[in-house]
Amino acid sequence: MILCHISLLCICIEFIPGTPASLSWCWNAGDAVAFASHRGPLFIWTISGPDSGVTVHKDAHSFLSDICIFRWHTQKKGKVAFGHIDGSLSIFQPGNKSQKHVLRPESLEGTDEEDPVSALEWDPLSTDYLLVANLHHGLRLVDSESLCCITTFSLPSAAASVQCLAWVPSAPGMFVTGDSQVGVLRIWNVSRTTPVDNFKLKKTGFHCLHVLNSPPRKKFSNQSPTKNHYTSSTSEAVPPPTLTQNQAFSLPPGHAVCCFLDGGVGLYDMGAKKWDFLRDLGHVETIFDCKFKPDNPNLLATASFDGTIKVWDINTLTAVYTSPGNEGVIYSLSWAPGDLNCIAGATSRNGAFIWDIKKGKMVQRFNEHGKNGIFCIAWSHKDSKRIATCSGDGYCIIRTIDGKILHKYRHPAAVFGCDWSQNNKDMIATGCEDKNVRVYYVATSSDQPLKVFSGHTEKVFHVRWSPLREGTLCSGSDDGSVRIWDYTQDACINILSGHTAPVRGLMWNPEIPYLLISGSWDCTIKVWDTREGICLDTVCDHGADVYDSAIEPGAPPLLCGKVSRDIKQEIEKLSGNLHVKKLRWFSECLSSEAQELTTVKMSKFGGGIGVPTKEERLKEAAQIHLWLGQIQRYCELMVELGEWDKALSVAPSVSVKYWKKLMQRRADQLIQEDKDDVVPYCIAVGDVKKLVHFFMSRGQLKEALLVAQAACEGNMQTFHVSTPKGPSFSDDIYKEDFNELLREACRELAEWYFQDGRAVLAACCHLAVDNIECKLPTVEECMQLAETAHADGKIFETIKYYLLSQEPEKALPIGIDFIKEHISSSDWTLDTIYPVLDLLSYIRTEKLVLHTCTEARNELLILCGYVGALLAIRRRYQSIVPALYEFTSQLLKRRNVSVPLKIEHLSEELDAWRACTQIFNPSSEDSPYTPPSDSQRLVYATLLKRLKEEPLRGIVGPDYVTGSNLPSHSDIHISCLTGLKIQALNQVVLWDKIVLRGDNPKLLLKDMKTKYFFFDDGNGLKGNRNVTLTLSWNVVPNAGILPLVTGSGHVSVPFPDTYEITKSY
Repeated sequence: MILCHISLLCICIEFIPGTPASLSWCWNAGDAVAFASHRGPLFIWTISGPDSGVTVHKDAHSFLSDICIFRWHTQKKGKVAFGHIDGSLSIFQPGNKSQKHVLRPESLEGTDEEDPVSALEWDPLSTDYLLVANLHHGLRLVDSESLCCITTFSLPSAAASVQCLAWVPSAPGMFVTGDSQVGVLRIWNVSRTTPVDNFKLKKTGFHCLHVLNSPPRKKFSNQSPTKNHYTSSTSEAVPPPTLTQNQAFSLPPGHAVCCFLDGGVGLYDMGAKKWDFLRDLGHVETIFDCKFKPDNPNLLATASFDGTIKVWDINTLTAVYTSPGNEGVIYSLSWAPGDLNCIAGATSRNGAFIWDIKKGKMVQRFNEHGKNGIFCIAWSHKDSKRIATCSGDGYCIIRTIDGKILHKYRHPAAVFGCDWSQNNKDMIATGCEDKNVRVYYVATSSDQPLKVFSGHTEKVFHVRWSPLREGTLCSGSDDGSVRIWDYTQDACINILSGHTAPVRGLMWNPEIPYLLISGSWDCTIKVWDTREGICLDTVCDHGADVYDSAIEPGAPPLLCGKVSRDIKQEIEKLSGNLHVKKLRWFSECLSSEAQELTTVKMSKFGGGIGVPTKEERLKEAAQIHLWLGQIQRYCELMVELGEWDKALSVAPSVSVKYWKKLMQRRADQLIQEDKDDVVPYCIAVGDVKKLVHFFMSRGQLKEALLVAQAACEGNMQTFHVSTPKGPSFSDDIYKEDFNELLREACRELAEWYFQDGRAVLAACCHLAVDNIECKLPTVEECMQLAETAHADGKIFETIKYYLLSQEPEKALPIGIDFIKEHISSSDWTLDTIYPVLDLLSYIRTEKLVLHTCTEARNELLILCGYVGALLAIRRRYQSIVPALYEFTSQLLKRRNVSVPLKIEHLSEELDAWRACTQIFNPSSEDSPYTPPSDSQRLVYATLLKRLKEEPLRGIVGPDYVTGSNLPSHSDIHISCLTGLKIQALNQVVLWDKIVLRGDNPKLLLKDMKTKYFFFDDGNGLKGNRNVTLTLSWNVVPNAGILPLVTGSGHVSVPFPDTYEITKSY
């Protein structure tokens, strides 16, 4: 019916403003379709009959938010529900009042946030119940009559979101949902808020699903029950988990029709928990190009008219990677050389791009051809930095991967094909619409071709260099022929005729130099012997045009490695045989050739056309050494070329000792480069000491401790040779070395824990290696030791023992007097007072709040604030320095204390620090930049003299925030409000009210006065439109009946242009 009336629909839509955003068949009217634009109105198109045409729904119009989806009620004629982008619903029913923008998710009320309605379905057994899914705030069952939420369903994680849903007709009260990110099918029952079961069906998200009323079991009954014959070999389905024994609900019978975002479609039997049918659609349009991955012949990439590139695992025939799409037509692709895991693509309208298949995104784009289509792209496999493209604009452009243009070769017409020579990295051939083949040499600055081959009678579409016969290339043309060209003879040496349509695909065999394969629009593939121009075979399996072909890259097998070494040794034993002498002469000739090739290291020769590079000659020499069994020479050349893996793979053929030595050389190189790859090399040879010191140098103290512990426990092979005194003597020596390494790693980790404020973990590190430095005295002994130390004038010992006694408050006046006495002098330093002040901070709070300690407590707070500011300056925590100075000044104003600090002195120090470090914005109009005065320089110099420098200690870890001026902390604190990690720089958590067991849980919070004020140190936030202050609140129940109390939300406000005056209550 739709196909018959497409023209009518197009005519109708031409006169309707806006683009249709959603459409649906009208229930109870088989020949009517409804559709709506973004903000309405709702149009109803009657396809046939006397009332055919388009009418407008009288109520469904003038919405305040865009329409995402709408659904007609299946039983109540005319009743329709709309879902909007802001998360609200609109419900219309004949004879009832229209309800617009109601039932937003509770957490969105009062905010401007959007949460689109992603799915909407009426309950088939109710006239009023509606199942609603929002993209971010989950799933709800609502009553459209009373406008209330009946049930809110909970998804297993915050990352899960519903893309589609459907009721199960055969099981009242049950429904299914499909996730948007991953293909998880969830089965629900309205009587519980969590899923009955979850099935991960595919790796890609759902597009839509529908549950069939009658399961089609008989259709598949002729198949074996043990094997699913209707599951495609291209399926990505993950076997569903088995049900637990305590499953509260039985799974409903029925089949779910599942459509996925990657184009896959299948029929899933929910009762049997298996696919009846699943097929990945793959490409939906013509495939123009295909290439095997150079270093992995199991991966094949294809480029298609549908705007995507897919990478297939040819063993399972599954698409393991798919490009993001929306690229228009993709004509050509080219793999990056080696293991770079990138693909270059050429498109019809969006230029060229580089796609990183691991990251799943485009990492580079090239637009030098403008809007002209690019027909071919070729990544040089001899020089990975160069990429060539040819286009309808008549240019072949050579560029580097970062976009720098090296050459623009102009042609008289469109250029359709290009290919890099596999024997000369600077030579490239092109095929042009003017029927000619051109060869360019990119090492020169000339833009003129070296050779132009003529002979085709129609345009040349593809060119391919032979990988085995230097100077030989082929070209395919729309004249139906393939021509073989010899670059050295400057001539066409053969014409392959047999195709009856344009030739598109060309491919040389990588092992048989004269074998060529061609594909054509005549739907055939032909295999040619290019020596005689004979067609050896014709494949007619294709039912449509053949655009390209690919073959697994490879090389013929060679005798090498340990086998060749053994043959050499056998030959050397037989000295009198004439044949053996000839073999030796042959071996000596090859060895001499290898030596000549190796001398390229000390010579300079021209880079003429076709001349091998230094690396190519060294590789050839190494190959000869390998054939001759000279394994060590081969290894050394491979090391010089940087191909360590090849050298290490055959090094044991020389000796295990040589292999270990080579492994150590590789480990030393990786340590100098500071690469993680050093770990397996050190472990393989048992070089524990090197690996532990490598981890410690990088601050990875936990890893260093783990390696040292494994060595001490004998779980790691050690790299040493037994001494003449016997293996036990050597083992004892090395065991003692490992114990010392373990103690060293424990000391470093303990020091880091201690600096990070985790003294218990630091103590555990010491105890782990039996490092018990002293035995603590009893409480009574501590009091005696404190008095003795006080009499001897040992202040630090006095405070320490008082803190360990039953009267720790006695340490307060002694320590504070000591600090005040030093601050009163002119030559005091931070290091003289900080250890004492740090020790005083360990006094328990219940002692500090005693009435007798009021004055000492105030003085301690002031001294801590001031010393904290100095420590912040020393450790470069610039953002908190002014706040600490302000904190100290405020305490001096409000508290009656006798400390040798003056507010004027603090202001003078802060101004000098600001002026000399220039931390404020010089361009600010409120604070114009002025250089520090001489007096400020003098004050700042005195300040630095007191501070000195402190060596900063740290540890590398995943929680370190680059650019933070605050200390990093390895503990992960999760906000109870957002469920995310608390960021040290911009989040504060306050427990406003804690209700203890036995307290009255009824909180009266009406007419509360302001409790929390925001203090801006300066004017940096005033009127700042890039900063928003967000206040979130929540009820966090731990026990009791508080779980019945709900309350959460947030409000965001921008920073004002003017500040309120200071208020106090």
